[in-house]
Amino acid sequence: MLAAEMDSAPILDDIIDLADEARVTIRELPRSKFESMARTDAPQGVLAMAAPLRDHGLEELVHRDASGADPFLLMLDGITDPGNLGAILRSAECAGVTGVIMPRHRAARVSPTAAKAAAGAVEHLRMASVSGLPKAMGRLADAGIWSVGLDVGGDQLIHDLKVADQPLALVMGAEGAGLSRLVRERCDALAHIPLRGVLGSMNVSAAAAVALFEVARHRTMPGGES
Repeated sequence: MLAAEMDSAPILDDIIDLADEARVTIRELPRSKFESMARTDAPQGVLAMAAPLRDHGLEELVHRDASGADPFLLMLDGITDPGNLGAILRSAECAGVTGVIMPRHRAARVSPTAAKAAAGAVEHLRMASVSGLPKAMGRLADAGIWSVGLDVGGDQLIHDLKVADQPLALVMGAEGAGLSRLVRERCDALAHIPLRGVLGSMNVSAAAAVALFEVARHRTMPGGES
């Protein structure tokens, strides 16, 4: 659906051409009706109706993906801000994460705000929701997947993580509170990002990006995942 009376722009022409090629019906709506249907604070004039995201389930994520890559998972322990969630998912997709595990309760979901911040990543990531992260971490251990928590008090540098090139789940804690007690106890290792400034912590989405790409770097080195 398109909002009526929008200024012409090359990107709109591209969207219309792509929709026509895919045989997607396009409707033009009055601006007021369009804005009442949109679920974001600042709709940009284009609205697509899509099928619900698939929950892939934990069992699918513990195995190699379609390309044959060993599990490189991201586990989110109570992220509450949808903007942070979206930014983390965007970094995860770019870093080559094969699956994301999120709790069903007391955490942000993939809402329109999160999806907008993810900039399309939610369409390409395999995601699973679980009732409890500690139990899920037990299943990861049974499958031979290391759980590594990112924590300011971690005893390993993320740059020197010895299991980075092996089946691994990087565990990120909530904003402010960090890893919950049981999740921290279930981690096989705790790693930290060395900070050089005065501040003692980073925003969780920024920390996730640093840690994810550091793990990805190890997995593309000789002997790691390609």
